[in-house]
Formats: sequence, structure tokens, C-alpha cells
Amino acid sequence: MTQSDSLTLLNDLVSRAKKAGADAADALAVEGTSMSVAYRLGHPEKVERAEGNDLALRVFVGKRQAIVSSSDRSAKALNELLDRAMAMARTVPEDPFAGLASPDEIAQSLPDLDLFDTDEPSSERLVELARSAEDAARAVTGVTNSEGAEAGWGGARTALVASNGFAHEYRTSGGHIAVSVLAGDAGGMERDDDWSYAVHMADLREAGEIGTSAGQRAVRRLGSKKPPTAHVPVVFDPRVARSLLGHLAGAINGSSIARGTSFLKESLGKAIMPKGLSVIDDPHRQRGLRSRPCDGEGVANTRRAIVDDGVLTTWFMDLRSARQLKMKSTGHAARGTSSPPSPSPSNLWIEPGALTAKQLIGEVKSGLYVTELIGQGVNGITGDYSRGAAGFWIENGELTYPVSEVTVASNLKDMLLRMTAANDLAFRTGMDTPTLRIDGMTLAGS
Repeated sequence: MTQSDSLTLLNDLVSRAKKAGADAADALAVEGTSMSVAYRLGHPEKVERAEGNDLALRVFVGKRQAIVSSSDRSAKALNELLDRAMAMARTVPEDPFAGLASPDEIAQSLPDLDLFDTDEPSSERLVELARSAEDAARAVTGVTNSEGAEAGWGGARTALVASNGFAHEYRTSGGHIAVSVLAGDAGGMERDDDWSYAVHMADLREAGEIGTSAGQRAVRRLGSKKPPTAHVPVVFDPRVARSLLGHLAGAINGSSIARGTSFLKESLGKAIMPKGLSVIDDPHRQRGLRSRPCDGEGVANTRRAIVDDGVLTTWFMDLRSARQLKMKSTGHAARGTSSPPSPSPSNLWIEPGALTAKQLIGEVKSGLYVTELIGQGVNGITGDYSRGAAGFWIENGELTYPVSEVTVASNLKDMLLRMTAANDLAFRTGMDTPTLRIDGMTLAGS
């Protein structure tokens, strides 16, 4: 559908909902196209292309709301969609916090964030990227098998119209290259991978470099062993350190705070990280993997220091959680076509520190450098943290032998307060951190 077709269709659906008795309504449409190829052991394994159209209508009857979605945009299907939504809204329980944004909360101007790449790659180009990545990985001495390489691209158009006067749509895209290989033989094998994601294909890392990195990472892990159980500093590689940022994001989600199910529920306005550390959320980052011109409810969003100089400044809130907490939405609503909006961060990162990663590691007499985390042993209510890990043992400030089958444990409150950040921040996923050191963790080894 063209831009005018999408907005016209949604506007008509919202108007019809109002005429049918809805006090308020909004409609969301998401149209997407994706392509992916897989390449393994020198041969293409798949070439896939998918297209999808989803539409959702949300209606409010008093404080009752209902959402119905469909992939069929025929007149008959839309009539049934409207009838079902209205019938459901008249029977579901009331939600005192449900409702659309007020006029003063709606985004009035929406920035151009360069989120769509008009250079859609051909399937031949994607095959060549995957082939180059796997060939480079398999060329690394010590690599003995491959789980394959993949390259892909996707584009989407998202449109939202609401009865409060909001109407807007925007386009997004994203490409990726990924490869995973194995090193060693029956006497001992290890696997590792590497990847690159970007809004524009031109911003992806070079395929051969990704493959070489994946191969080298796998080979480095051969001959791993367990260090002794100890209480030591643990350094998290940026690829796994971002999971700590994810735990923080979950702990300050407005829905969790409203339910009282977060270990940080009493921490607003208090120091949760060392002085000098800040966490930034920026939905308007150019070509950001999680950028958006407004939030999923049409509410204005902006760059925020979520943690400023160590102090927690806000929660991630959509309209509903903000009303529960008697606060204002922070413009963090995200949504799909099958469920109501809920809070979610945009581009989120920990600001870099002063030390290089080498200096950060160099200060450790004995400790662990983590390159992989396994399992989900994190309690979001208490903050207790325990996860399987693999990486490299640090001795006198240097990485020595590879380590596997160990567990690192602590409490997330203590971990945040004992955190030191290096200066090697790179934007790779939309939720990113530099190398992080957490002092005083328990390592369960041999």
C-alpha cells in the first residue's frame, strides 16, 4: 500500500469505530518484507522471501478496551474486525488506566532518522555475503566444521492513526550477516560466532572480517578448563555485557514498578551505579537499530539520561504504567498488532569510561573475562544473579587460558554499584555497553 492508502484505511476504520459507539480508538498497520539466505560448507542451503500485512484495531468503551487483529484487509474482514472489537470491549473488565494520549502528549513534530535503506539487496548479493563470511571463517586454521552463515534484509512500514488526532507512518529497514563455526575434533570441540546488524546495508561490517573473527573466536576457546572457586573481579566482554543493561531495563520498566516486582522499585532518585557512570536512552539516534520518531502511542519521545552520574532518574513508562504511578509517560510505549502497548527502551547504552579495555583488565590480579553467558538464572524481584559462563582466566592483568563450565554469581544491586566501564563503546545491537568490570563476584569453578 502507498502512504496515503495506509493512513486513509486506518482513518476510516477509526471513524467507523467511533460511529459504532467507541469512545476512542486507534488502528495500527504493519507491512513487512524480509529476505534471508543460508550458506553452509560451500553451498547455499536456503533462499527465502516473506511478505506480511497485519492490522489491529483497538477500541475503548468507557474504561474497557479490546484489540482485534487481522491480516485480511477485505471489506468483509474489516467489518468483522470492527464488530468483534466492539463486542469484546463491551464485555471485558474495566481498566482504570486505559486510554489514549491527551492532545498535549501527542508528538507534534517527528524527526527524519534515516531509518530506511532504499538499496534493497538482491538474493544473489545476500548469497555472496554469506559465502564470503563462511569462507573466511573456514579458512582460519583450527576450524573443522561450520554451522553455516546467514545474510538477510528486511523492510517495514508502520502506520498509526488514533481518534485523538494523531496520524503518522514511517519506514524502517535492517540487514544482517552472521556466521557460526566449530573448532577442534572429537577430543575437544568448541563453537563461536560473529555477526553484524545495521539499518543500512552499507553500514554492515565486511563479511570476510566477520567470518575471520568467528573462526578465531572458536579456535581461542580450545583447551578450556575450570579455575578454582573464588571471589574475584569479573570482566564482561561488550557482547555479553549488554545483557546486564537488559536486566537494568527490565528492572526499571514502569509495568514492573507498578506491580512492585522489581529489585529497584525503591531506587528512583538514588545512586544505583558509581558516580561518573550514566545510561542513555535515545530514540532519535540517526540510523539507530531501535530508533523511532515517536512511541507506539504517538507520544513524543526524546533522549534521556536514565542514569545520570550514577543516579536513577526515571522509569520506562507508557501511558498506562505512568497513570498507575501517577506520573507522565516517558514516550517508551512499544506495540505490535496483537497486544496493548507496553514500556520498552529504544537505543540504550552505558556511556564509556576513561580506561581502555586493556587497562581495565590490567588492573585485575586474578579474575575472569567472560565471552559467553549461559542460562537464565536472574531473579528480577530480588536481583539475585547466577549464570553459567565461559571466557578466559585473567592472571596479573593478562588473558591466559580459556575457561568453560563455570558459574558467576552476585546480586544485581551490588553488581551495578561495583561496575567500572571501559572506553570501547560500539553501537552494534541497539542495546550496547563498553567492556564492563564487576568487582567482587563469586566464581564457582573446580
